[in-house]
Amino acid sequence: MHIFLLVFFLATMAAWSGGVASAAAPARRPNIVILYADDLGYGDVHRYNPDRGRIPTPHIDRLADTGMRFTDGHSSSGVCSPSRYALLTGRYHWRTRLQAGIVGTWGNPLIAPDRLTIAGLAKQHGYRTAAIGKWHLGWDWPIKASERPLLTGFGGAKRVHGNTAPQPEVTAAHRDAWHAIFSRPIGGGPTTRGFDRYFGTDVPNWPPYCFIENDRTVGIPTTILPPEDFKNNRASTQGPALPGWRLEDVLPALRDRAVAFIEESAKREEPFFLYMPLTSPHTPLAVNEEWKGRSGLDNACADLVMETDAVVGRLLDAIDSTGEADSTLVIFTSDNGFAPYVGAKELEARGHFPSGPLRGYKGGAWEGGHRVPFIVRFPGVTRPGSVCDQLVHQADVMATMADIMGTKLPDTAGEDSFSLLPLLRASSPGAAEPIRRHAVSCSMGGTPAIRDGRWKLIFGSDPGFTKQGAENGSMEAVDFQLYDLAADLGEQKNIADDHPARVAEMKAAYEKLIADGRSTPGVPQRNDVEIVRHTTR
Repeated sequence: MHIFLLVFFLATMAAWSGGVASAAAPARRPNIVILYADDLGYGDVHRYNPDRGRIPTPHIDRLADTGMRFTDGHSSSGVCSPSRYALLTGRYHWRTRLQAGIVGTWGNPLIAPDRLTIAGLAKQHGYRTAAIGKWHLGWDWPIKASERPLLTGFGGAKRVHGNTAPQPEVTAAHRDAWHAIFSRPIGGGPTTRGFDRYFGTDVPNWPPYCFIENDRTVGIPTTILPPEDFKNNRASTQGPALPGWRLEDVLPALRDRAVAFIEESAKREEPFFLYMPLTSPHTPLAVNEEWKGRSGLDNACADLVMETDAVVGRLLDAIDSTGEADSTLVIFTSDNGFAPYVGAKELEARGHFPSGPLRGYKGGAWEGGHRVPFIVRFPGVTRPGSVCDQLVHQADVMATMADIMGTKLPDTAGEDSFSLLPLLRASSPGAAEPIRRHAVSCSMGGTPAIRDGRWKLIFGSDPGFTKQGAENGSMEAVDFQLYDLAADLGEQKNIADDHPARVAEMKAAYEKLIADGRSTPGVPQRNDVEIVRHTTR
């Protein structure tokens, strides 16, 4: 009996990892759940920052204690849309038109219709797929040229709450245009990029202030938000809203939908893939009553981190209660670092450091902008409570999934994705060889930073956000910043002038990544656009 169980276990692992199970039928592939926080800093998770972190995160900590915690995991950018693109496609965002910034309000789709996503890959292998949460990768909004002026002109938070001029009113012409627009299907969204279903708010601090389900708004917006919703880092841009829309209701609604999808899917024969890009702790800092003040730090974002942690816990409980825990791969990470403008300096004064030991915050090319919590729980593969210090990137999710499914990605997909499986299987810290030598992450302004093992080269002096009294930092203008992260994780000493040969070598490596259109082995590919260079030397 014991021998049979051992053979079954080995066959199951072989099937999951793309091996050949000669003595047993292929096991059912694991469910996959990706929980993607928004603006959660490296130091906001207590397991990552036990000495200088003051926010309790028991549920994310529990996930780390039952899986593998990566300490050198990165998003593609210091801001959100580009990071989401890389996670979903396994390709650096800077190969697209989005060389800097994010997809704007009413923006067009960033993911090309023919590009394979991790959802499309899962669907090809029999998964039920769902995206629940913040999309922020653009849509083909059904807006006619004559209707577009009636969506704008309401201003942002400063105008809504800080301008003495009268606020624009919603007229019959506005309502007629909005009824026409939001009665039409919306193309180019998640259900056209590999997902069977979608439910979310697209961007919770931007219009339209309503839920979107699949390719339709849930209801027709007929009004705008009250000025109170633009105070204290809540909504950012005024525009069409459902009557009675409450920002506090967004996160609980997403939680309930995700739980329902897990519970429903657990009753089905096929495996499920859930991508849940959370709307928090990004603005709007709409904290529900039971969480207000719970952090003890007099900061709404800190309270929202705790509420976000509770949502993660509810999803983990749903996976457990359905009996799917041993059959579910869970990945938890964040799109970028902590937003400096929601009180980073005030939190640090109270003893909580959102970036932990790292320099910088959201928006920057310093580590605090894009080195993020990155946790993987894969029962039967990862050792509970293990820690991996190898360099990894969110683009690696695609190759990992392909490896699990026993398939090879086409040359036109996952060009910058390396499988995490060798690291996940490692028997002890340092037992596995690095899966990638280089990784690229960029600031919100497009300034790239390339890693080569312990070395990091930033192509310029762009510090990211430098407004609202919460600077990422200031420094004299330079062409390059070179850091030895093994000796200087806080990036305090720029040693570029001391190592001209290494700077030249890393510049050449970055140019090769551009020229090849990929960083993985394979047929060279074309970038979507001419890549903007950020150096003059």
